[in-house]
Amino acid sequence: MQYYYGDKNLLRVLDEIEFWKRQEVEHTVVIRQAVSNLEAHYVQLLQEWERALAQTEGVAVQYIETIIRSNYNINSVLEQQIIQFIHYALEQSRKFIEFLNELLAQSVAVRNNAVAQAIINHIRRESEYFIGVVQAFLNSRN
Repeated sequence: MQYYYGDKNLLRVLDEIEFWKRQEVEHTVVIRQAVSNLEAHYVQLLQEWERALAQTEGVAVQYIETIIRSNYNINSVLEQQIIQFIHYALEQSRKFIEFLNELLAQSVAVRNNAVAQAIINHIRRESEYFIGVVQAFLNSRN
């Protein structure tokens, strides 16, 4: 993410959240499809992650629409709510990575499927990239 958007940086990071949460949602589906014999417990957890990540994506869209409707006039209360949401989205991705690490370590179906391991490692790196982008934005505000 570039940081020359000036007063629209907040909107830009919300765009990133929307995009990457959609990616994480799709990744839960990819994992379920790549590991057809995945343990039921992990299938259920992936479905829960799919719903939670989609909900976060939806909140990002709502904030984007709010900012656009306000003609980019963001009061301090709204800005603080958005910053808290950004922290939430960041932490959610960290927890998603923890879940992916657990899946790699604990699922017999994944351990016996080299392709699934490669896919999950790729997914983890993408979520790590998102975390880096958002963390850089937050650090730039200090």
